[in-house]
Amino acid sequence: MSEEHGGIEVAVVSGLSGAGRSTAAKCLEDLGWFVVDNLPPELIATMVELGARSSDAITRVAVVMDVRSRAFTEDLGSVIKDLDARGYKPKVLFLEATDEVLVRRFEQVRRGHPLQGEGRLADGIAAERSLLSRLRAEADLVLDTTGLSVHQLRTKIEDAFGTEAGTRTRVTVLSFGYKYGLPMDADLVMDCRFLPNPFWIPELREFDGTDDEVRNYVLGQEGAEEFLDGYQRLLRLVGTGYQREGKRYLTLAMGCTGGKHRSVVLTEELARRLSESDGMTVKTVHRDLGRE
Repeated sequence: MSEEHGGIEVAVVSGLSGAGRSTAAKCLEDLGWFVVDNLPPELIATMVELGARSSDAITRVAVVMDVRSRAFTEDLGSVIKDLDARGYKPKVLFLEATDEVLVRRFEQVRRGHPLQGEGRLADGIAAERSLLSRLRAEADLVLDTTGLSVHQLRTKIEDAFGTEAGTRTRVTVLSFGYKYGLPMDADLVMDCRFLPNPFWIPELREFDGTDDEVRNYVLGQEGAEEFLDGYQRLLRLVGTGYQREGKRYLTLAMGCTGGKHRSVVLTEELARRLSESDGMTVKTVHRDLGRE
């Protein structure tokens, strides 16, 4: 994607109702785009200008538009031309599907078409297809979602709009103490209590897992390195599977008794390994450190 005016990239997402706009919007949000849904066409240029002035707080703006917007077609076309003239060069994504598939999707969710009125569902789809024909013809990318699963659609959008960093799995490695309860948002929980507890070593008790004395003790215990090596291999498989399923966020919880020693050490070490060896975007959180 080319470098945009003011350091900001602009995308306009539109298409037929039921063709996957909501999925596209969620995917773009996961990729780091600032997504605005159903903004009136006359406000799009203003929104982009505000983003361009945000001192790099907003660098990628995606506007999702459909026929629920007032004065949709002609105004949207003129806004796209205006943005192009200002140097923003918006990339237009148009989503479509066959009438048969759209009818089936509407029937599954038991919703009427926004242009159906008092007519049949097929009438609404035909009216919308005609209304959007010019926009489709001018779109930069047209995706037919007829035979695509949600995950396949996400992959195509990631290929078109993602960056290498944006498509990485974002991992939070969280330490916690079992005596304070399990983390409610954990995807995977690992018990670190199979290692000796530094709490029972008088000279280590007052230190925590961020101190070298505790770190060296924990990582020097039999089974610590083997555990980290094996768990890292497992997480590679899990991370790859999550990516295939379109899941971009993963929370790994590492627990010990109080969340002060063992879990903190293993959390820090595992995060380092995942970041350096597996190219994941990783952050650490020590939920219960300092709680005692």
